[in-house]
Amino acid sequence: MQSILYALGPIFLLILIGFWIKKKKVIDASFWEPAEGLTYYIFFPALLLQTTINADVGQLEVGPMAFAVVGAMVLVSAVLVKAKPFLGVDGPSFTSMFQGSVRFNTYVGIAAASSLWGEPGLTLIAIAVSFAVPLVNVLCVIVMETYGDSPHRKDGPPEISKMSKAVIRNPLILACIVGLSLNGLDVSLPPILNPLVEILARASLPIGLLCVGAGLHFTAVKEAGRSVVITNLIKLVGLPLVCLACCIGLGVEGLTRDLCVFFCGLPTATSSYVLARKMGGNAEIMSGIITLTTLSAMVTLPLILLLLEWL
Repeated sequence: MQSILYALGPIFLLILIGFWIKKKKVIDASFWEPAEGLTYYIFFPALLLQTTINADVGQLEVGPMAFAVVGAMVLVSAVLVKAKPFLGVDGPSFTSMFQGSVRFNTYVGIAAASSLWGEPGLTLIAIAVSFAVPLVNVLCVIVMETYGDSPHRKDGPPEISKMSKAVIRNPLILACIVGLSLNGLDVSLPPILNPLVEILARASLPIGLLCVGAGLHFTAVKEAGRSVVITNLIKLVGLPLVCLACCIGLGVEGLTRDLCVFFCGLPTATSSYVLARKMGGNAEIMSGIITLTTLSAMVTLPLILLLLEWL
């Protein structure tokens, strides 16, 4: 338990520091949006590129890992859609609950995997991101198009071509694809480019986690009520347990199993709020879900790791 707290403690402290900096206005509020943009488009892709290029991919159980994570997310998504009539919420609120139940915070995941498992953990989570991001984006856009508030989104069925382009152009996915391709070809970055990528990668975790903290809104948790609590339980307890069952069924063991379950137990991504606003979701509930899952994950993630150790 002590080693888990030592590994995760600094990550969550950085998140709280980010919240404190924004609340006390230590830095101008206009700083956070470009900082998050830099992290998303430059710093984190650099970290994923560096990790996947140097990874020993041949030793990893990528296939079973992918089936376990994808299977868990699809199962939970299907149950949620079937359960909608019993949740007592309108369409826009349901879309926010859906996003909150399946989307994951990449910043927290990469930082935690690096701290807990070092290079092997970073490699595995980079691969998980490369196949989970497209899946989650497709599922969330379909649900938003189906149940979102129509005046705030484009009418008609989801545009598959636009959705595909958005997924393909995702900088995190592109970095993983390039890195794994160079890895497979046994090609390394040029002497000048390699140190540059390393420097950019080092900036990703502190800036990314501070931005996560700056995005927390405690008042939104109170205002959102029961929907936030239900989503919190699904995301941080239900999804990782379903993933654990998938891992057992598929024979995924060791570090790969631990990473899969941990990955599914990550808090909801802050980017969910933007999608909720753009496509007619309930932005207030979404803000509350992001905040509560981030705070609750400070307790649930160590408990998940203790459960996995016991198993």
